[in-house]
Amino acid sequence: MARPGCQERCGNLSIPYPFGIGRGCFRSGLEVTCDHSTGRAYLGGEGSNVWAFEIFLLQGEARVHKHLTWDCYDGNGISNFIRSPIDLHSYQISHTKNKFTAVGCDTIAFIQGENTNSYTSGCVSFCSSEASVDTSGQCTGMGCCQTSIPANLTYFNTTFSTRRSASVLGFNPCSYAFVIETQQFRFDISDLAGYNFAHKYSDGVPLVLNWVAGKESCDEAKKNMSSYACRSKNSECVPSDNGPGYLCNCSSGYGGNPYLEEGCQDIDECAFPEQYLCLGQCTNTIGSYSCISISTVFLLVCIFPLVIECQKRKLVKEKDGFFKQNGGFILLEQMRSRRVETVRVFSKEELENATNNFDKRRELGRGGHGTVYKGIMEDKRTVAIKRSKVCNTNQKDEFVQEIIILSQINHKNVVRLLGCCLEVEVPMLVYEYIPNGTLFQLIHSEGPSISLDDRLRIAIESAEALAYLHSSAFPSIIHGDVKSSNILLDDKHMAKVTDFGASHMLVKNETHFMTVVQGTLGYLDPEYLQERQLTEKSDVYSFGVVILELITRKTAIYSEDSSERKGLASSFVMAMKENKLQDMLDKSIVGVVGMEPALGAISELARKCLSMKGEERPQMTEVVEQLKLIRRTCCQEKLTEYMIQEQKINMQNLVRIILPTLHNTEASP
Repeated sequence: MARPGCQERCGNLSIPYPFGIGRGCFRSGLEVTCDHSTGRAYLGGEGSNVWAFEIFLLQGEARVHKHLTWDCYDGNGISNFIRSPIDLHSYQISHTKNKFTAVGCDTIAFIQGENTNSYTSGCVSFCSSEASVDTSGQCTGMGCCQTSIPANLTYFNTTFSTRRSASVLGFNPCSYAFVIETQQFRFDISDLAGYNFAHKYSDGVPLVLNWVAGKESCDEAKKNMSSYACRSKNSECVPSDNGPGYLCNCSSGYGGNPYLEEGCQDIDECAFPEQYLCLGQCTNTIGSYSCISISTVFLLVCIFPLVIECQKRKLVKEKDGFFKQNGGFILLEQMRSRRVETVRVFSKEELENATNNFDKRRELGRGGHGTVYKGIMEDKRTVAIKRSKVCNTNQKDEFVQEIIILSQINHKNVVRLLGCCLEVEVPMLVYEYIPNGTLFQLIHSEGPSISLDDRLRIAIESAEALAYLHSSAFPSIIHGDVKSSNILLDDKHMAKVTDFGASHMLVKNETHFMTVVQGTLGYLDPEYLQERQLTEKSDVYSFGVVILELITRKTAIYSEDSSERKGLASSFVMAMKENKLQDMLDKSIVGVVGMEPALGAISELARKCLSMKGEERPQMTEVVEQLKLIRRTCCQEKLTEYMIQEQKINMQNLVRIILPTLHNTEASP
């Protein structure tokens, strides 16, 4: 139902109010422009490139087309086609129904966007030959890759960092990057050939947008009835499921358009009483109906307790099934045989109560492997509860083994595992709660300057944790996703390494071949990317990037003056070769007198960690020793000099006070 007197359709698309075409026909922000020559409706005013083909009032959604970003090798070099970014102030890209996707071999694709903060992510797809492409239809990183996008995204753009190798050009000359509705996409190996994919989606790929009638809460919206969107007297306000704001629905027993004054009309429910379980004599009323059936009442009274009992048994059976599926019985047996007493198996109800049923307000952070919530247990202890995103029942033995090993890790700079919950579809892990956020937040927030001594101390503590995992744990543990956001800071700003979702356990000097590359762009070991061999030296490379973050205060992928985005590691190595190191370092530590040798030594250590060949990188134990030596020879010596100088000043002041007193004492009778 359009607003009275307004255009109701554009081509095949119905335009229901609060959307509309022309002045006075739409609610602010929900204008639609109709191209009468093509019959296409575009969300927004003149010049909009967002072609809509479905609008859903009840769900607060719209389905639209968005063109691809691509680059192709045509024999003379790489040509690319970058569409203008999608920027919709009145809409948000649905984070539950869309995914960022890239198609192609030798492809690194990035998505940049804005929600409440700047956002950058990406995914990597490699295939050395046509035979190595995954033909399952899934995006596993071999010909196609995908990653989730955050909530409340109103703007995004897509770019590439593509490296073409001769081995793939024959069957895959092009790479593509786009956000697409997950249910509408299935990868096919034919997508890699020629310009097939571009022709397949010549009108653009489908994606889902979220919209709201107003950005305030229902209570706030009702305070101003002149702007309140729910105009029908038989309508009600409902909070949006997709973020801040509200939508309108017709009240129970009514149907139609709640945004129009007479939009919600009575539903004649007696026309289809079986839908409403009306088994007796049905009499329609305004907005409802009445039904009289003694047999129905009797039947419900008898059946209701049985249904409840059946549901209870079904729930218990489901929990037992998940517990077994996730290796719960194996874990309990291992804990008994190894006398593990530090890890506890929690129930689903305990963790739901601790997190207020996983309330979004309890979220501590989201990552590639899951979401972490703050939990308050019954004994008032604060914990961090991680809900993983994926579940692989074929790896339950490895999962159990990982819990057993993590439970035995006892290092002051590794976040301690307290327990797990296995009676859910995807296992949950419970860790000690670390209150002071991440190293990433400390480095990259606009806070006070951080002393070089503190930066070195945090680097040493983090390196000691990784050295412990590599050298003291048995079997060795490769972290697999070392980055500043996986280093937490406790109440004394001591570093603690966390998030073992990408970790692997290896026998000493063993390499691990990965079918899917895991990790974070900007920190990924290039040798691991090319060879798919995960080793201890992969962690060393990633830690080298963390060192750079500490001394430059730049992110792993950064941009300056709105220029193209750069990799911190490659930019830093190039700056060292060109003797332009000073341009990269954080200005707040460059100007400190006497720190030049220390900064040079740290930079040289980082360069060694970032070597393209793993065999040329130091071991983590060597990194620890080098960092300690640098700290001793610069910061600690400076601190000692400062303390000696302070003692001299204090002694001089003391002498000035005591001498006159002694003189007066000797002169007295």
